[in-house]
Amino acid sequence: MDEAVSYTDYFVLLSGANTRQTRAIAEEIQQRLRSEHRPARVEGEREGEWILIDYIDVVVHVFTTAARDFYRLETLWGDVPRLDVSGEG
Repeated sequence: MDEAVSYTDYFVLLSGANTRQTRAIAEEIQQRLRSEHRPARVEGEREGEWILIDYIDVVVHVFTTAARDFYRLETLWGDVPRLDVSGEG
């Protein structure tokens, strides 16, 4: 991302099956990183459709499948190098 924007180096995009799962994913990320890193801000936890966790150099986006399909950040930032770590492709 650092080639395209100045405010972060990486976007991490994740999907959950529903809002309950996206909240659980976001909570787990924050819990595991808490001892070393605190987010500058967290948005969308209440709604759970799109949760943004901003660690400054890394911005984590946790979407429901429907929200990820709707916002299509992969398409918006399509010219930025991509690393797929899902194990599915």
